[in-house]
Amino acid sequence: MAELRPSGAPGPTAPPAPGPTAPPAFASLFPPGLHAIYGECRRLYPDQPNPLQVTAIVKYWLGGPDPLDYVSMYRNMGSPSANIPEHWHYISFGLSDLYGDNRVHEFTGTDGPSGFGFELTFRLKRETGESAPPTWPAELMQGLARYVFQSENTFCSGDHVSWHSPLDNSESRIQHMLLTEDPQMQPVQTPFGVVTFLQIVGVCTEELHSAQQWNGQGILELLRTVPVAGGPWLITDMRRGETIFEIDPHLQQERVDKGIETDGSNLSGVSAKCAWDDLSRPPEDDEDSRSICIGTQPRRLSGKDTEQIRETLRRGLEINSKPVLPPINPQINPQRPNGLTHDRTPSRKDSLESDSSTTIIPHELIRTRQLESVHLKFNQESGALIPLCLRGRLLHGRHFTYKSITGDMAITFVSTGVEGAFATEEHPYAAHGPWLQILLTEEFVEKMLEDLEDLTSPEEFKLPKEYSWPEKKLKVSILPDVVFDSPLH
Repeated sequence: MAELRPSGAPGPTAPPAPGPTAPPAFASLFPPGLHAIYGECRRLYPDQPNPLQVTAIVKYWLGGPDPLDYVSMYRNMGSPSANIPEHWHYISFGLSDLYGDNRVHEFTGTDGPSGFGFELTFRLKRETGESAPPTWPAELMQGLARYVFQSENTFCSGDHVSWHSPLDNSESRIQHMLLTEDPQMQPVQTPFGVVTFLQIVGVCTEELHSAQQWNGQGILELLRTVPVAGGPWLITDMRRGETIFEIDPHLQQERVDKGIETDGSNLSGVSAKCAWDDLSRPPEDDEDSRSICIGTQPRRLSGKDTEQIRETLRRGLEINSKPVLPPINPQINPQRPNGLTHDRTPSRKDSLESDSSTTIIPHELIRTRQLESVHLKFNQESGALIPLCLRGRLLHGRHFTYKSITGDMAITFVSTGVEGAFATEEHPYAAHGPWLQILLTEEFVEKMLEDLEDLTSPEEFKLPKEYSWPEKKLKVSILPDVVFDSPLH
């Protein structure tokens, strides 16, 4: 629950926002992390010392539901001559360390990131006659912050977030998000580390799909070239009724399709509803099974496997580097930020934590097993990404990972050009605990793309849908969401 008030109004935890000329008494009372970020806001908006602010009534560190202590809302006049319209500028406070006393974030020094290392911003086009900023963007930012705090996965420029709903709960076509560097906010050095500012950019479903098939940075650059779709500062217009490809049909073929053909996809993994079965293992041989089966309790990934998957996804974004999977036994440094994804994001978790009663198997006791036959299971949304995985990643010598959001397991597809994989051409299906790797040759990828062509138009087929390659001993099923929502799955 939150309330709206000027940032200079008396509040339960914060005195007026200090700027460069704030009275010493206020500066000394103000939390240092907040003070540093407010300084950057005052640099940008010197004529708005006390903007309207959405504030959490009960702070997160006091048991409240909202991780962001504040969201400040500024009126930005834009630059009509540069096709930058007047808009509302929202800035969050709380993903970084505001207090430095471990009440929310562990203080790890001044050289690294402060808290999660970033705050969120959002630019919303101001409607004619609008005298006050809408507050729904603050709740949107709280929703993203809850995801970050609960998963401890962070965001990076170029990431995309599948939201599947109009951002303002209207009938708008703007239903998903990309993230990029804020064009005006500069990184801030606080007493508790560095804070950068990531801007949320609202996009249509077709633009999200293009970002998945190609890369987020490429689509962001296209949005910058179309004034009504964002322009230079990537301002979100919830009333935009056309995608950039409808506004300029040449963009799809001349930029996106050519980019996919040349670069492949920059998306190296997703969190998804997925599972896998070892069809070569007798059903009664459950004691040593590492497969994830419907109706059975999955074992948990070890911390070292988790770290390797994170490194896999993080390195997958390095377009110009040779695809390499980290060694099977990387050393984990508890102080180092690590990575796992919603779509592709670093994380500061060292292991996947779970309240379930699943067994944690020590990494050293899990042997890598070669499998003869496997069955992969995906929901419709995850299955629709398989052609992207094959065409945009494997045909370009890369890898792609599905990390289950309903169970502690993962599926990584690798090409023959990826080093460090435990799946090989001789043994293309290999499992390390609940982590399955599948190595696919270029010839087999081309065959699968032909057979899976209808996945690009999922509305045309009914679930469940099954694909099988008996000669390869591989089966893929596309199943309804309810199958994965089962508590036993």
